[in-house]
Amino acid sequence: MRKLLTIMAAAALTSCSGAGGTSSAGDSPGGDVTPTATVSAATPPGEPRTVARDLAVPWAMEFLPGGDALVTERDTARLLRVGADGRVTELGTVEGVEPDGEGGLMGVAVKDDQVFVYHTAAEDNRIVRYRLGESGVSEPKVIVEGIPKGVIHNGGRLEFGPDGHLYASTGEVGDRELAQRRDSLAGKILRMTVDGAPAPGNPFGTLVYSLGHRNVQGLAWDSSGRLYASEFGANEWDELNLIKPGANYGWPKVEGRGDDPAFVNPVATWATSDASPSGLAYAGGSLWMGALRGARLWQIPLGEDGSPGEPVAHLSGTYGRLRGVAAAQDGTVWVSTSNKDGRGSPRDGDDKILSVTPGRP
Repeated sequence: MRKLLTIMAAAALTSCSGAGGTSSAGDSPGGDVTPTATVSAATPPGEPRTVARDLAVPWAMEFLPGGDALVTERDTARLLRVGADGRVTELGTVEGVEPDGEGGLMGVAVKDDQVFVYHTAAEDNRIVRYRLGESGVSEPKVIVEGIPKGVIHNGGRLEFGPDGHLYASTGEVGDRELAQRRDSLAGKILRMTVDGAPAPGNPFGTLVYSLGHRNVQGLAWDSSGRLYASEFGANEWDELNLIKPGANYGWPKVEGRGDDPAFVNPVATWATSDASPSGLAYAGGSLWMGALRGARLWQIPLGEDGSPGEPVAHLSGTYGRLRGVAAAQDGTVWVSTSNKDGRGSPRDGDDKILSVTPGRP
């Protein structure tokens, strides 16, 4: 029997609508977890420090070896370099970006002197590789094109895994059935080489690594190399999934947990009013998940076997919608607000990047 820990009063509302910032949940537990092992309770993080302010929909953050972060702005298509001291340098505007609804300049990943971005173009979503230099980025090369685009559900997360390959999350752009089609790049997690070719060992011999996703915007690996993904639900349940190659996560046949053995159940779910999850990072023995509509930072402590403990909400309603989450080399977690994205209520200094010192389970 699962232990119900969230209140379902607003479950009928969709997870990608409405403004956040009105929750008063504080640091109370929440989420619907599938318990498989006992995990000690999480300790709260330290008080956030504002790293940067007056940004415009910072979507993704990726740390460079020296501690600075590359930051994308979804609607302006600017690529920024943000130092731990708060200094913001514009590296340039990414060419060919056509922001529309939830699309624009989204994910960013770095490998050596190469920068990879995921963005919405005129006809599709695509992944482009650049060369990073002292003065900015150059030598653009499209490595994946033809990812379906839409006003909603464009996915957009890019991360390099422990295996050295590039992972990308895509959404089903409102066309639900695309998530179940292996021949479509929509509603998937993709795995590729730095040249955009299917990575060795992919389950179907294509870019597709897993399928049946509605809109994944967070990817993170724990210390044992297990891959987790945060996923927007529709009317009832947002999800945290443990990703396995070739696995089908059920959308649109299943939202949240189901009884069909053809689909993999999430390891944790939330009422859509409490989450609308976006960025995801692992630090200090926990996963850290930004919530847009839920306007809070979820901490999900993990056991040694990767099983989740009870999620705990932090910063509830304090900073509004939270989107980007990234683990820094110094052990802190950077979190970006998203109050200028058309669904939030901008506050003084928005949008911001915050630095949080994580508590440990």
